[in-house]
Amino acid sequence: MIRFTLISLAVILTATCTAQNTEIPVYLGTYTKKEGHVDGKAKGIFLALQDPENGSLHPEKTVAKITNPSFVKTSKDGKNLYAVSELGGGDAESGFIYSFKRNSDNSLEELGKLSTESFAPCHIELDQSEKFVFVSNYMGGVVMVYKRGEDGKLEKQQKIELENPEVSHAHSVSISSDNKTAYIADLGNDKIWIYNFNSETGKLSPKEEPFLKLEDGSGPRHFSFSKDEEFAFSINELNSSISVFKIEKDGNLKITQNISSIPADFKGKNSGADIHLHPSGKFIYTSNRGHNSIAAFKIDENSGELSAIGYYPTKGETPRNFAISPSGKFLYAANQDTSTISSFKVNLETGELQEHLLPVEVMSPVCVEFAEK
Repeated sequence: MIRFTLISLAVILTATCTAQNTEIPVYLGTYTKKEGHVDGKAKGIFLALQDPENGSLHPEKTVAKITNPSFVKTSKDGKNLYAVSELGGGDAESGFIYSFKRNSDNSLEELGKLSTESFAPCHIELDQSEKFVFVSNYMGGVVMVYKRGEDGKLEKQQKIELENPEVSHAHSVSISSDNKTAYIADLGNDKIWIYNFNSETGKLSPKEEPFLKLEDGSGPRHFSFSKDEEFAFSINELNSSISVFKIEKDGNLKITQNISSIPADFKGKNSGADIHLHPSGKFIYTSNRGHNSIAAFKIDENSGELSAIGYYPTKGETPRNFAISPSGKFLYAANQDTSTISSFKVNLETGELQEHLLPVEVMSPVCVEFAEK
C-alpha cells in the first residue's frame, strides 16, 4: 500500500512538473486608475499561464506595480519586457516606458524608466534586430525611438513629431520584415506615415511620399502585414473599417479595399480596436468595442482582399487588445470593462472561432502578450 502511494505521488508530481514546464507565460497590460474612458481597477502588469494543449488560461499574480501599463511587449529573445505607463497631463510631466528583465520564474525586475516626451503612450514595437524600441504617444503626435542595450536598458535615440500635434494621435509603429520601412498609424490625421528606417543608427527619415491619406474620419489605429508582406491591413477605429493596402516595391502603400469590421445590420456605436494576422497567413482578426466581438476574415492570397467569415461575441464589454496563441489554435480577448479574458478555439481550416471555456477574471485587462518560456 505504501509502495503504491509513493508511486502514485511520483506520477502526480511528474505530471504537475510537466504541465508547469509546458505552460506559456502570458503578460497582461491593464488600467490601474479611473480615466475618462475606463475605471481601472488593476494593480499593474499581470501574469497568466496558458496550457498550449487545451488552451486554458490560468491567472497568476501581479508582477509589476506601475500605473496604467496599457501596452506591454516582450522581446523575442525572451530577456525583456517593456511597458508603457499611460499617463495624462494631470498625472506627471509625461508618460513613461519601463524596461524589465524577465526572470526564469516569469517575474519581472525593473531596469529603469524613461519619459516618452508626451502623454498617453499606447503602443510599443521592436525592430527586427531588437536593437531599437518605438513608442507611440496618443497625445501630441510624438513617436519616440530608443536604443536597446545588451542589458535590456533603453536610451533615447530620436524624437519624431508628426504634423498637427493638437490633432495627431500616433497609435502604432510597424516595421517591415526587411527592417527598412516604418509605418506609423496616425488616428487623428487619418494618415499612415511612411518612413525609411536605418537599422544601423535607429533613425527614421520621411520617404519622398511621406504618407498615405485614408478617408476622413477613419482613424487608423493598428497595422498588420500579410505573411508574404505583399499586403498590409489597418484597423480603423472611428469608422469601424479595415483598409487593405498593396505594398509597393519602394515601401509605399496603395489602398485596394475598405471593408467594415462589423456586420451591416449593426446600428449601435462601435470603435475598431486591434488587428492580428493568424500564423497560417490565411486569416486576419479584429476586435470591436461596442459590438463587443472578434471579427474574422479570410485573406485572398492573390489580391489580399478580405471576405468576412463571421463575428464572434466576446461575452464581455469593450474587447480592446487580443492575441493569438503561438500555435494558432487559440485566441484570447481582453474585455476591458468587464474584467475578463475570453478564449476562443480557432478552426485552422476555416478560420472560424468557437467559444472555448469560460472567461477568466483579470481586473481591467487591455493587452495580451505571449512570451517565450
